[in-house]
Amino acid sequence: MSAEASLPSAAGIEEAVSPREARLERAALILRRGAVANGILSGVVLLLAILGGIGLVPGLFGSLRPLLWAQAGGGDDAAVAAVILLTQVNLSLLLVMMVGIQARETWALAGVWLLAAANGAALALLGFTPALLTLVFALWAGLTISRDVRAFRMNPVMLKELRGRMRGMRAFVVLTVYLGLMSGFTVLLYLTVAATSRTLGSAAGEVGRLLFSGVVGIELMLIVFIAPAFTAGAITGERERLTYDLLKTTLLPSPSFVIGKLESALGYVLLLLLAAIPLQSIAFLFGGVTETELLLSFVILTVTAIALGAVGIFFSAIMERTLSASIRSYMVTLAATFGVPLVLSVVLGILSSAIRTKPAVLEAAFVYLNDLLTSMNPIATAINTQQLLINRQVIGFWTDTLVSTGATIPRVSPWITFTIIYLVAATVLVVLSVQRMRKSEG
Repeated sequence: MSAEASLPSAAGIEEAVSPREARLERAALILRRGAVANGILSGVVLLLAILGGIGLVPGLFGSLRPLLWAQAGGGDDAAVAAVILLTQVNLSLLLVMMVGIQARETWALAGVWLLAAANGAALALLGFTPALLTLVFALWAGLTISRDVRAFRMNPVMLKELRGRMRGMRAFVVLTVYLGLMSGFTVLLYLTVAATSRTLGSAAGEVGRLLFSGVVGIELMLIVFIAPAFTAGAITGERERLTYDLLKTTLLPSPSFVIGKLESALGYVLLLLLAAIPLQSIAFLFGGVTETELLLSFVILTVTAIALGAVGIFFSAIMERTLSASIRSYMVTLAATFGVPLVLSVVLGILSSAIRTKPAVLEAAFVYLNDLLTSMNPIATAINTQQLLINRQVIGFWTDTLVSTGATIPRVSPWITFTIIYLVAATVLVVLSVQRMRKSEG
């Protein structure tokens, strides 16, 4: 993976000041290597799947299936797509556990063993062979930290920040204004949709679906602006208040400090998301919306908040002033989530139209590039995920037919790719923030 260079290296073990910290760094390095191995495996399987799908290597799906997942249901292409999907999920979870172990989080201690148990069950009960890779690295890391169980605890920075945030009036004012804006927008949207539905004769299910989409869309836009604001001043604020050096006298590890700041901000954002669920549930009165759509929308909103919060933390670590960190956070957020995908989508559309008779390899490449660009934009991800769920009843993987040859290629619902990309990006940004803090302290 290209992110390997930015993740913790063996040098981090040498810098540890105690045997306990050395073991924790070693466990994080083991999980990093497991994530890289999963990334390489999924990349190889995807390449082979594309070659088999476009007919360059006939019968490749049938040859791969017994080696990867013999007991998988559906066709060979669906089985290979499921292998790619689950391997990428393992990759992202290994990276998240890596950061948690560095920060000595209690959820990471339990998460490593749960990840090993889940992959062990997948290997034993389902015959999912690639799970052996994650199982080995997770067990290795779990055994490495087994002597240091007492090092894991509730993050003190997170507890301090949350208590301070919820004791004042500001948190409740923000929550009230947020819900007030959401409620007013919901009422306005309902009146607009109801008037349109009477004119066009739309069904009640269509009204509920439009209402649900509008509420989720406005939530997403609010999170894009709220999440970076909560974290952009997390570290620079301590420097500006001249309390940063005082915090370092507590010998609190840099990962715990960064993760604690991020968790406290995301905890409040999560409260905002949970408070808005009743507004989303109004759509159930009209029908056309299922519990699956509600759950997937919550996942997309939460992952977006995590990634954008990590962007704010990163710039808060490398900048000296909160204003500068906030400006750069918003610039990168808007460019990464809207600007770059939009520009590349236009370029991809122009290239696709210019090449009228595309060979199968090029057509498949255009399809996957378009899926990748869709998964980089949370709004496009939400829309396409909902359309797949409505039109095809798909929440995971599915197969598409190429126009040029009629062959099928495996594809994945955008929310899964979106979750993996954003979690990996958030993990890399947190690790870079930790490394920057260690460098400045040194």
